[in-house]
Amino acid sequence: MLVLSRKVGERILIGENIAVTVVRVTGGGVRLGVEAPPNMAVVRQELKDRMEPHQAPMPKPPLKAVGG
Repeated sequence: MLVLSRKVGERILIGENIAVTVVRVTGGGVRLGVEAPPNMAVVRQELKDRMEPHQAPMPKPPLKAVGG
């Protein structure tokens, strides 16, 4: 596992099509923005763990602007 330090507004690039941006850091968590191609599902691990093996992947919701 690669572990990186980033500040608010900084990005991590994964390949040529994925970018992860640190949007906000609070006392109990970090808010991340993920930009990925529309055909690539981006799902939180705990949601994937709850999915049944026979279910199709969850659809990717449209991107929404994050307010401060």
